[in-house]
Amino acid sequence: MKNLLLFLLLCCCIQVYGQGQPKRTLKELINTQEPGWDLVTTWMKEAKNKVEVLPKTQANADAALLQAQVTTRSPMGAVIYETGGILIDNGWLRILGSGSPRLPRSLMAWNKGKSYLTEGEQPSFLLVADDALGGFFAINAGAISETQIGKIFYLSPDNLQWEPTELGYSEFLRFCFSANLAGFYEGMRWKGWEADVKKLAGDRGIHCFPYLWTSEGKDINKVSRKDVPIEELWLLYNK
Repeated sequence: MKNLLLFLLLCCCIQVYGQGQPKRTLKELINTQEPGWDLVTTWMKEAKNKVEVLPKTQANADAALLQAQVTTRSPMGAVIYETGGILIDNGWLRILGSGSPRLPRSLMAWNKGKSYLTEGEQPSFLLVADDALGGFFAINAGAISETQIGKIFYLSPDNLQWEPTELGYSEFLRFCFSANLAGFYEGMRWKGWEADVKKLAGDRGIHCFPYLWTSEGKDINKVSRKDVPIEELWLLYNK
């Protein structure tokens, strides 16, 4: 019963509205009484990691919120509506918002063709963030696992497995802001990664060869690394 309730809640949060369902207006989606952005900004003030909020373009924010159909009372809706995205550790982690020149992907637009194909189709998972190596964070709606519905999973480039984080979206934001990311990414950051990542655009990622999931690619300091479209890494890791 608990998993069913979580699933129903998730469906409400990431609903893609089709022709047979009334689409909520911006006025209905924007919550001015209990804005989720107040929570998010509080968490950012307490952050232990470097957090950069990318400025939004109002037209893009309006369009992205309408597409997602998530109210701004929720942290997810707030991130979509109030930001062009959020960068952590100089861009090592990219949390998707409404898109910006430095992170030119809105949340629902990035998911189209991956977690859902057409408007009106319920996403089977929802990609909400990724990292410079092409590790992807997604909310599970049943496609990744039959358990932990509504929780974030991480597709790791060193084993190509969806790993459970046991975090909901709000907890995930706090993890990004304040967790020990060096520990989480132990063995996956090379000498000089900071300088490379600072130059990396938000729609690009680092392709490693030999692949990190092979025995030859276990030492990331010895592999060849190059800048490629993040879409290319998604397709490579999801063959």
